[in-house]
Amino acid sequence: MRILVCGDVFGRSGRKAVETHLPVLRERYGVDFAVVNGENAASGFGITPKICEQLFAAGADLLTTGNHVWDRREIIPHFDKEARLLRPDNYPAGTPGCGVAKISDGRGRSLVVLHLMGRLFMDPLDDPFAAVSAMLGTWRLGGNCDAILLDFHGEATSEKMAMGHFVDGRVSAVVGTHTHVPTADAQILPGGTGYISDLGMCGDYDSVIGVRKEISMERFVRKMPTVRMEAAGAEATLCGVLVDTDDATGLAVAIQPVRVGGRLQEALPD
Repeated sequence: MRILVCGDVFGRSGRKAVETHLPVLRERYGVDFAVVNGENAASGFGITPKICEQLFAAGADLLTTGNHVWDRREIIPHFDKEARLLRPDNYPAGTPGCGVAKISDGRGRSLVVLHLMGRLFMDPLDDPFAAVSAMLGTWRLGGNCDAILLDFHGEATSEKMAMGHFVDGRVSAVVGTHTHVPTADAQILPGGTGYISDLGMCGDYDSVIGVRKEISMERFVRKMPTVRMEAAGAEATLCGVLVDTDDATGLAVAIQPVRVGGRLQEALPD
């Protein structure tokens, strides 16, 4: 099975990058499932129902989010209507939506997507390690699903790495999101789980993690509130990874970076 995972979509330029490149990548590499993190897709802050539909139309099979999930209030009721939209599962009980979904392709193969958020330098949510243990009590590779992907949304690489090793051999891949900077540590862990600390963003890299650089620099230099944060709008780079799994075990046999368009050096799978 071949899974393409794209990092945090930031603003209009990030959406355009997904709309431009995702259909081409799906066709060129025979992608079975495409998962996109859309939490910054609405001008850098949150996501709307309309943008969800735009990303689905571009080829996303499922959308994950993160700590900006509630920035646009109109998205809250949408979680009751759209099962392909996830929020981190370790939000408190009773929060709208959920953090797990099972999707299938035309050949009957299934991918389970788990979505959790870290706690280091983030909101004090429920324990993600306890949450993933409970999830993996339900979902089992080679049992009731063919592959399992975990989007772990977090600030600290140490917490992300710990999560990767914690679930190694029990999921197909763990991909980190949130920092908007692609890391160079794509690898297959000893137990067979594909791993990367952060996918990077689908956004304009002539910026400060997606925000117009002039605004961000002013805040750092003067330490005073400035104008509202705005998404940078030049050509975006689509960042992510392509994961290949073994149909017999569900474990990863390859994980390769994907970077196309914009300022960053291009990286395309073999």
